[in-house]
Amino acid sequence: MSTPRYSRVGRPRPTGSRADLYAWYAVRLTSLMLFVLALSHFTVTHFVFDPGEQGAEWVKQARWSSVALRVLDWAMLMTVLVHAFLGMRTVLQDYLPARLRRIGLAALYLLALVLFALGTQVVVSLPGLA
Repeated sequence: MSTPRYSRVGRPRPTGSRADLYAWYAVRLTSLMLFVLALSHFTVTHFVFDPGEQGAEWVKQARWSSVALRVLDWAMLMTVLVHAFLGMRTVLQDYLPARLRRIGLAALYLLALVLFALGTQVVVSLPGLA
């Protein structure tokens, strides 16, 4: 009995629909974006500003009053959202029976849209911008 051979490339590129191929590329792109955004967030939080001074008042006055930091936070939030929902899309497609797949995916897309709108509304409406 031979041992199975494992590929180093991970999940293979889909050969079906264009939507599957675009989702496959988007997962890889959001992975790279998350790496850069998380390192940027860590750098801003721990190196640019002193963590010892970062209380609630500092967040309101310094962090939330900066458009650039809000854009960074929003970009990271939206990238996490897209990456997570594309991952859940793959899981639902792999494990839901065909008769439930359309309903499950529609519910997933609706939830993603609602969370996208809520996350954007929260970041835009935070107090601090004058």
